[in-house]
Amino acid sequence: MRATRRTVLSVAAALGVSSLLGGCGREEITVLDTDAEVQLVFWSGQSDEAQDLLQGLVEEFQQLHPNVRIDLSPGASSTEELLQKLAASFAADQAPDISYTFGSWASQLERSNRTLDITSTAQDPDVRWEEFPRAARDTARPTGRRTIGFPAVVDNISLFYNTTVFDRAGVDHPTPEWTWEDFRTAAKVLTDPATNTFGYAYSVSGSEETTWQLWPHLWQNGGAVLEESTGRSAFQSQAGVDALEFLRSMAVEDRSVYLDQTDTKFAQLFASDRVAMMTSGPWELSALRTAGTSYGVVQLPGTDGDHQTVSGPDLWTLFDNRDVNRAHWATEFTRWLTSAEQDERFNVAVGNLPLRLSEATSPAFLAQARELPGLDVIEANAANARQTRPTVPGYNGLSEAVGNAVAHVLQGRGDPRTALQDAAEVADRALRRG
Repeated sequence: MRATRRTVLSVAAALGVSSLLGGCGREEITVLDTDAEVQLVFWSGQSDEAQDLLQGLVEEFQQLHPNVRIDLSPGASSTEELLQKLAASFAADQAPDISYTFGSWASQLERSNRTLDITSTAQDPDVRWEEFPRAARDTARPTGRRTIGFPAVVDNISLFYNTTVFDRAGVDHPTPEWTWEDFRTAAKVLTDPATNTFGYAYSVSGSEETTWQLWPHLWQNGGAVLEESTGRSAFQSQAGVDALEFLRSMAVEDRSVYLDQTDTKFAQLFASDRVAMMTSGPWELSALRTAGTSYGVVQLPGTDGDHQTVSGPDLWTLFDNRDVNRAHWATEFTRWLTSAEQDERFNVAVGNLPLRLSEATSPAFLAQARELPGLDVIEANAANARQTRPTVPGYNGLSEAVGNAVAHVLQGRGDPRTALQDAAEVADRALRRG
């Protein structure tokens, strides 16, 4: 669904300024008339197959509700550009009614004061809000005060292994019971400098791709990203140091890790039998099928039986254009779009995980899992996403600081304790600024 993974940093300042500038030029409509003619603007953030499926669903909704017209477009040339486009739309008082947004933007968007609050809709028993995974529900309520939209995509990272590389080296395939020490031992054996083959791969771009790969290691060691009582950085704890030291030992001492500056090349090397293992998500499966790669998927290795993973849900965020009719139909459309019946025809159809836990046994999902081996394993791994990646203001600054620290350490340019302590100082400044 996404053109690339979540590598965008914040334009929070632009959002803040835009929210002050917008809101002056249009008469407010406060009395609901569900029969009134309504035109909605919908920025999808999609391309190709997903956009076509979404267009068909939009047309179907319009047939069901002839007074509603939905102007569907990708919104920008790439999903990453939507945040800046939204900031500009606020300033011009021309915000869309619905937009696809990365979950890491949620707190900035709520602080813009341009989002709708659909908490009352989420509390409607017919919506079955509890069927969305916890990480998705939490992301839609970034500060716990307002619900700014519906989940659009749910995912998590699991362990992918290339069976060709494993079999060539005579190494047993990973099991769900693997520890990280099992993982490290296998990666070292699977690395072959003569053929330029690596046991594992890790992003060192310093982006969110770098950062969120660290969180499962942190959580499994008993650590936290933030202190619950103060909201300050907590990743520099001993748990964080241990997590980063483990990765450093693989990269620097074992030399079993391909260090990817691009966020994208490691998946290509995995597909071409040059990387034995990667931690990734459902977005990789279609490309692996196209490449004809022989692979398997299991949950992440664990620490003392703890196999926690990280999830990065994205949203259909709803925006307030001071028109109760537009707000009503934007909410009704996204409610309809994210129902199990429509989700099977959209997310499941394009190879994403189903939005709702109840879809895991549906014929549509089971059929897609047969087409994309490992999809069912990744769906089941959602149960290991027990903690939510923070959505607080300033998270993007924290992510950048952590990503840079990890990248430097894995490239042998620092020690974990010092790097994380320095990152915490930068992150805390970002958290204070929001």
